[in-house]
Amino acid sequence: DVSNTDADGAMNVSHRVVADHLRATSFLIADGVLPSNEGRGYVLRRIMRRAMRHLHQLGCEEPVMYRLVPSLVAEMGGHYPELGRAQPLITETLKLEETRFKETLGRGLRLLNEEIEGKEPGGVLDGATAFKLYDTYGFPLDLTQDFMRGYGWGVDTDAFDSAMAAQKAAARKAWSGSGDSATEAIWLDLGDRLGSTEFLGYTSQNTEGKVTALVVDGAEVDSVASGTVSVITNQTPFYAESGGQQGDTGSLTWDGGSADVTDTFKTPAGMFVHRADITEGTLTTETSLRMDIDHDRRRRLRANHSATHLLHEALRHVLGDHVAQKGSLVAPDRLRFDFSHARAVSALELAQVQAIVNERIRMNSDVSTRIMTPDAAIELGALALFGEKYGDEVRVVQMGGAGEVAGRGAWSVELCGGTHVSRTGDISLLKIVSESAVAGGVRRIEAVTEAGALNWLDGRDAILMQAAELLKVAPEQLGERVARLIEDNRKAERDITALRRKLAAGGGGSGDGPAVVNGINFVGRLLEDTPARELKSMADEIKMSLTNGVICLVATDGGKASIVVAVTADLADQQNAVDLVKAGSAALGGGGGGGRPDMAQAGGPNADAAAAAIEAVSAALG
Repeated sequence: DVSNTDADGAMNVSHRVVADHLRATSFLIADGVLPSNEGRGYVLRRIMRRAMRHLHQLGCEEPVMYRLVPSLVAEMGGHYPELGRAQPLITETLKLEETRFKETLGRGLRLLNEEIEGKEPGGVLDGATAFKLYDTYGFPLDLTQDFMRGYGWGVDTDAFDSAMAAQKAAARKAWSGSGDSATEAIWLDLGDRLGSTEFLGYTSQNTEGKVTALVVDGAEVDSVASGTVSVITNQTPFYAESGGQQGDTGSLTWDGGSADVTDTFKTPAGMFVHRADITEGTLTTETSLRMDIDHDRRRRLRANHSATHLLHEALRHVLGDHVAQKGSLVAPDRLRFDFSHARAVSALELAQVQAIVNERIRMNSDVSTRIMTPDAAIELGALALFGEKYGDEVRVVQMGGAGEVAGRGAWSVELCGGTHVSRTGDISLLKIVSESAVAGGVRRIEAVTEAGALNWLDGRDAILMQAAELLKVAPEQLGERVARLIEDNRKAERDITALRRKLAAGGGGSGDGPAVVNGINFVGRLLEDTPARELKSMADEIKMSLTNGVICLVATDGGKASIVVAVTADLADQQNAVDLVKAGSAALGGGGGGGRPDMAQAGGPNADAAAAAIEAVSAALG
């Protein structure tokens, strides 16, 4: 029992809600859904937060929902083995989400309590407040309604809907101001008229093509002699940006003219658009072109795209089958891969992932592609993006041998329309350069391959050599030398802190003992280049050897000043440290201060007035 309450009487409903929502939450996470602010992830978050609100009603102040997962797995894991496999992810996701929600739940509930405090049941919470709870604190409307229902109140849903509609309208207005609406309309019109472009880039890097349309500034034109133009052709070797892979660049040439292609993208109708700068001649519709992609750039894109597939599978091997792609970027100089995982990937796990990928690269396995139905691809074990729409036929990319993974046609099998290497060895090398959080439950890995990986390693090697030279040690001794320097620095900091405390207390010949101001022992010290965090402990030490006294310490550091005022216990009924520190803060150009009657702290931007601040505190001793 984690709530220490009986599951009957008034608390029966809350117990049932938590149990039901725990089941729903766990199965959703096991199926690859993670909490987010949109789509199915938002549905999951609403379910979780409703359960968490009921746990709060049961008196649970700390995250406890995750502690119920083992009981659920023990009860249902035999019939649903996916629960057991996903138990670590379910536990981590629940704990993380509950910890985050606890931070906002208290503030939101305080706002609701303020609205109903002293009022009779039967009222209606205004829609603006309900929307503020949704927009600022992440309270779904049904959670607010659930809470208010317990007090006999309703919620003005019409006003809530109006506030939501106003926010969406403002967002649409901001988007429409981007100037792209006319261009978007022309792509729809041309798509209806011309249909999709035939893509030949899987097998050819240069082809002939015929211009079917030209677009400049959102309007169709018959010819263009300079500037930037969007070129549509009947067929193309240029890959259009999709699936995270950037579009191809290259050149177009025709009789008497040429253009540089700077980007290629695809419209919803499957029409490829080549963004090009005219370099010579005039381009007209119906012109026959020679179309050449940038071969070296495509090669690097292929390597990075294939590397994301290997990275995806390696992550699943190391972290678990819950890992699913949440986004990617395939650029010629780097790759980025977003994936579902509840916590940061450790350095050891990253090293394992990188080692697996590079092992697959060294194996130089064949990379093959097949066209088949989506059902046949899934039966082969292909990984598909949840929510992605697939046609009657899909392209399946396979890497590695059959039977390496149970139930899979190859080590890596994914539905993918991108361009890829012929063999994994063409990737040469992969180096993970960073791992970070993107959103709740979504992590991001960035990496480089091929020459980019070697250049990255060369750069780090140069830094290592430079550091070794500065410290006058061999590179292999650098770690030991740095550790020794860190320890020496810590010792020096301890010594400096001890000296500062001695100086603050008036020792070491730093100055006189306490002054007597209106019968009060007053210690005022100006401490240059002293961190503000040390002042309170210094003041505490001085208080231990002082009676009937007030201590004022002012530290300057980086052009700013901090001030601490402490009052000994025997003066507690005569002097207030908060009032005194405000007098000193005013002299420093600050806006006040705060703390307890016996110890208060403040600051100000004028370090030159440090001595004046001490005088101001002394003068305030009445």
